[in-house]
Amino acid sequence: MTAERYDTKWWGWGPTAHRSELSPDALELLRSELGATEDTPPVALEAVRLPEPRPLPDAVRRAAGEGDVLTSAEDRLRRAAGRSYPDLIRLRSGALEDAPDAVLVPTNADAVAALLAACANERVAVVPFGGGTSVVGGLDPYRGGFERLVSLDLQRMRDVEVDRRSLTARLGPGLRGPEAEAALGAAGVTLGHFPQSFEYATVGGFAATRSAGQASSGYGRFDAVVTSLRLVTPAGELGTLETPHSAAGPALRELVLGSEGIFGVITEVGVRVRPRPVARRYEAWMAADFASGLEITRALAQGEAPPDIVRLSDREETRLSLAMSATRGIARRAFDAYLRARRRDDGCILIAGWEGERESVARRRALAARTIRLGDAAYLGQAPGRAWERGRYEGPFLRDELLDHGLMVETLETSHTWSRLGELYGAVRDAIASALDAQGTPGLVLCHVSHLYPDGASLYYTFMARRRAGAEIEQWRAVKTAACDAIVATGGTITHHHAVGRDHVPYMRAEVGELGLETLRAVKQRLDPVGIMNPGKLVD
Repeated sequence: MTAERYDTKWWGWGPTAHRSELSPDALELLRSELGATEDTPPVALEAVRLPEPRPLPDAVRRAAGEGDVLTSAEDRLRRAAGRSYPDLIRLRSGALEDAPDAVLVPTNADAVAALLAACANERVAVVPFGGGTSVVGGLDPYRGGFERLVSLDLQRMRDVEVDRRSLTARLGPGLRGPEAEAALGAAGVTLGHFPQSFEYATVGGFAATRSAGQASSGYGRFDAVVTSLRLVTPAGELGTLETPHSAAGPALRELVLGSEGIFGVITEVGVRVRPRPVARRYEAWMAADFASGLEITRALAQGEAPPDIVRLSDREETRLSLAMSATRGIARRAFDAYLRARRRDDGCILIAGWEGERESVARRRALAARTIRLGDAAYLGQAPGRAWERGRYEGPFLRDELLDHGLMVETLETSHTWSRLGELYGAVRDAIASALDAQGTPGLVLCHVSHLYPDGASLYYTFMARRRAGAEIEQWRAVKTAACDAIVATGGTITHHHAVGRDHVPYMRAEVGELGLETLRAVKQRLDPVGIMNPGKLVD
């Protein structure tokens, strides 16, 4: 297989031609609040220097087939990192400490099994690769004591089989989100899984990280729609039945979901699907403050028919979003006057969305609107909701632009029960702000609620500050550590939907306990006796 032709950024997100440019006013606002910055574009591809690849054992090459082994510098570079802030800093500076020695591209589960057997026999570490969108170090080419390491790219495994009668489907792990939706749409159904990484993340990655989509309040998180899985491990194949439920012991399906490639390679995912929606409605409201907004979202989550999409931004995120909005002139003045008249000019914006049959959308929307009005929120109409829909995948593109202008931009997420969500919100927000101040780079800390449950919700933070040139990773680590420590101290989860990777490994003991860690290690030992699968991730 010859080296691929790429039209996506090796140093950032998405197509090379796609940019999310900041307006001069928005850039000036950020610079006034964060301090002067210096433009820092990525280095040229030719300036990136990778370690020389170590030659693969003949047995691994034979198992792969010479045509399915990629060794060019660009092929290796593109599988050497995910898309976290540290990943992007290393890519953009050309300072990568390591990269896979080769990229293997199997065509089916049998080929995966042959490759894993050969790699285990020859002691070659394997990092499964889907869309490359991990933001927690899940794709780090960490060798774990092995001399050689390969990236196992699943892009060619994109089979789709739909059972319209059962409303289920079997999906290949290499399908990107839009590819899966297009194939399902041809059969009149949808998966309904739309994370911000939807355009580039893959079905296998959704399963391996227990992904949550923007509409998960209605459709369910990805793990909630999975019915069956096939996992090829160095010790053999692990599979589950395609039945709606089984009482035959603990669910092995749950063991594979969230396993992040440390046990083996997910080669097939069975999922529940739904008829494609014929109607969609997105709209916006303005809550008086974050506390009252949380009460509204709690009432929605615990009510009869919660919206499919609910997002509540705190005051800082609302303020910055409105300040950077493209709405200007008469329309903006009228909007601001309306907020002042409703005494909501310092409020928190809430996005709500419904999808399905027209009658269902109308009925559920009416029920939700009554709940939202009882919470004293002001109606902003459908235009802001449609604007959110148009820009729902733009965040990573905007991050590239902010990095170009010398800013640090990173996200993290957690969740807790409704009883302790306010406590968690304040603790993490204050920890991030204090850590940024301690670095001499006071910043902006934004937060929104994005996934609702009857018993609690998630919090999704974005923080940005002036970058410390030459000490970017140290600056990031100080803030990330402070935030994670605050999460653990408050009893929240270290990750709601971004997974563990390498970044969150130090906090897994607090998450599952020592016995839990020992249990995961025992499973790994049984399925991956040599320890070649994605070393250093999930468990230490």
